[in-house]
Amino acid sequence: MLRISTLIFLLLPLACTKKVTTMSDFRIPFESDPNRTLTYPEIINCYEKIAAAHPDIFHFEATGSTDIGEPLHVGVLSIDGVFDPAKIKAAGKCILLINNGIHPGEPEGIDATILLLRDMVAKPEWRPFLKHLTIVFIPVYNVDGCINRGSFSRANQDGPESYGFRGNARNYDLNRDFVKCDSRNARTFNSIFRRWMPDVFIDNHTSNGADYQYTMTLIPTLHSKLEAPLGTFLTEKMLPALYADMEKRGWGMIPYVDTPGPTPESGIVNFCDYGRDSTGYAALWNTIGFMPETHMLKPFADRLQSTRQLMESVIHFIHDNHQEILQKRAEAFALTRTKKDFHLDYAMDASRHDSILFKGYAAKYKPSEVSGLPRLWYDRTEPYEKMIPYYNYFNPSLTVEKPQAYIVPQGWENVIQRLEINQVQMERLQKDTEMEVENYYITSVKNREAWEGHYYHSKVVLTKKTETIKFRKGDYLVRTNQNANRYILETLEPQAPDSYFAWNFFDPIL
Repeated sequence: MLRISTLIFLLLPLACTKKVTTMSDFRIPFESDPNRTLTYPEIINCYEKIAAAHPDIFHFEATGSTDIGEPLHVGVLSIDGVFDPAKIKAAGKCILLINNGIHPGEPEGIDATILLLRDMVAKPEWRPFLKHLTIVFIPVYNVDGCINRGSFSRANQDGPESYGFRGNARNYDLNRDFVKCDSRNARTFNSIFRRWMPDVFIDNHTSNGADYQYTMTLIPTLHSKLEAPLGTFLTEKMLPALYADMEKRGWGMIPYVDTPGPTPESGIVNFCDYGRDSTGYAALWNTIGFMPETHMLKPFADRLQSTRQLMESVIHFIHDNHQEILQKRAEAFALTRTKKDFHLDYAMDASRHDSILFKGYAAKYKPSEVSGLPRLWYDRTEPYEKMIPYYNYFNPSLTVEKPQAYIVPQGWENVIQRLEINQVQMERLQKDTEMEVENYYITSVKNREAWEGHYYHSKVVLTKKTETIKFRKGDYLVRTNQNANRYILETLEPQAPDSYFAWNFFDPIL
């Protein structure tokens, strides 16, 4: 029997679908119903209304495609009306890229960004903060999942009443696809990112798991993965400033609660973000990335407001430190182009940790109503504050010496396409050419079960051999003297955790 499921979603009335004469007339459902979030058509309609009301400073357009066939939309808020990234960079401005709805069941970033940008275009007090900053945003990245609305895919989440689905139209988790680019969503995002090359990146999310007192938790780019000037700037200046400012705003936050043991008392481990993840991909381009993770057990209204407050805090920091951000990033790219050795993977150093104050709830066990076995739960009647370990030290576990160049056979179309999307500079061989090269032979590899559409390769063991090989006219020469070096090495070195070989994009000669 053929079973066919149909997808139906409800379009509800929205104030911003009416003609907007001033931004004070612009309302979204959350402001009258704190348990209601926008549908995808409503989101796009809201931004189209803002763009129509403020065309001199606000640009909104559709670009590229997604797996469901809809385009991705990109908006730009530029106080001087310049919407060309090259001209913006030439003027010495920073660029902040905000991404929303990668997991549309985590929707607060979508609504919070609309509320923030509405106020920024309408209220004069925001104008000074845009003097040295252009804001670029993607209203909904996973358009597919946003359209697929429901109320039951986020168990125990405290609102809203309905929301989108985590997977996209092909059921991919798009936050595992930034390097492998199986989805049209990711290929479009790569193009957008490389066009704008943001200095700072925010990708709004919602967490799950343990219960604790905080509404906002934060995953920053792993500082070890940034070039030294940026990594030091992030840990010593930017993160302390953001934590202090959020405390003043009444939304004290904590690092994302990923624990080495069953409960937070065992400590928190910083997240090692790879190129498959949004902030890991951003780090390949010397972009400071943040993944806010609000706590799903807190009310939707609180999650939305804390998300907005963090975005405001980042904007204020960029305003105060724009010159230093640009300087540190320029220093980072100089190292990327010229340094000899690249670290491609890291391992947590369990022998070292910092101590941070954590505000949690007592962890207890009680019989499960389903199985009768002990079930972990958190007793909100017993809050506590205590110092816990924060494992924030990582050591390089894989280092390679940068070659002068890589040669990519023209038959590896999947690889070439992704290099082109990311604007990697390549040359075509003009004739059949013999070269003496260092060649990798893969002697051992561990294959994981099918994951994200691939048989993932890990624990790659190599041997090297210098030999003369004949390459064909039209093969690609990729030199390692460019800003894209981090991306090049982390995708073309087969032992790298997110290399094209790891994702099995071609069959090596074993």
